[in-house]
Amino acid sequence: MILRLLRKDPEREAATSFYEAIVAAARRPQPFRAWGVADDPNGRFEVLAAHMLIALRRLRRDDKTTRAFSQRVFDAFFRNMDDELREMGVGDLVVGKRIRKMAEAFYGRAGAYDAALDAGDDAALTDVVRRNVFGAADDAGGATKFASYLKNADNMLQKQDTDTLLNGLIVFPDYDAASDNHE
Repeated sequence: MILRLLRKDPEREAATSFYEAIVAAARRPQPFRAWGVADDPNGRFEVLAAHMLIALRRLRRDDKTTRAFSQRVFDAFFRNMDDELREMGVGDLVVGKRIRKMAEAFYGRAGAYDAALDAGDDAALTDVVRRNVFGAADDAGGATKFASYLKNADNMLQKQDTDTLLNGLIVFPDYDAASDNHE
């Protein structure tokens, strides 16, 4: 029993690496410094959730092959959210409720992002980004830039090899490409 607990799980390690790459892409400073996303827990959640949604869209394309891996990545996301809430001092009795609200928000956003991306509707995608990421504060046109980035990321991820993804390697585009297209 103890040996089983100590044994490495390559699939879990790959899903963790995959999730860490998503977090790294979401933590780059461009959306916060240049596009006006609030650099607070809500803004960081929104940027991370958008990256997760794009990554999970890619995994969904090969659902039969990637279903278990996708679930592991999703689980890593919510384990991380749980850890972050606890680090922020949220008590045990409240963490579950907050995680449930985050999951509901995530699924709601997933539907809205998917609909806009599937339809190829740039205006709808920008509206989804403006509503979820920026609220009413989008003076710098950040929603348009972030929506362009997400569309570019979605296209780029669709071209990435499934086996490479299942080994925990995912590459997101540079933010500057979206910024250059709109300035």
